[in-house]
Amino acid sequence: MIQGFRHKGLKQFYETGSKAGIVVDHAKRLRVLLARLDAASRPEDMALPGARLHPLDGDMRGFWSVNVSGNWRLIFRFAGAEACDVDYLDYH
Repeated sequence: MIQGFRHKGLKQFYETGSKAGIVVDHAKRLRVLLARLDAASRPEDMALPGARLHPLDGDMRGFWSVNVSGNWRLIFRFAGAEACDVDYLDYH
C-alpha cells in the first residue's frame, strides 16, 4: 500500500485522477505503476517488463526507481511492507 507522496501533483492524480500536476502523456503509464505500487509489499514487486527497476545510490540511497518515459522516473522507498516518499521526477 502507498503510505505517502512527495510529489503533490502525483498524489492528486492518484487520489482524484486529476492530470493537472503531471505530464499528461504519462497518465496511462503512471496509473499502471501506481496501481502496482499500491499492491506491492516489497520493491521487487515493481519488476514489470520495461520498468527497469533499480535501487538508487548516493543521496537517494534507500530509494528504488522505475521508468515512466524518457528521463522521467517514479521513485519510492519501502517502510516495512508499505511504499512511502513516492515521487515523480526527471532526475537526469
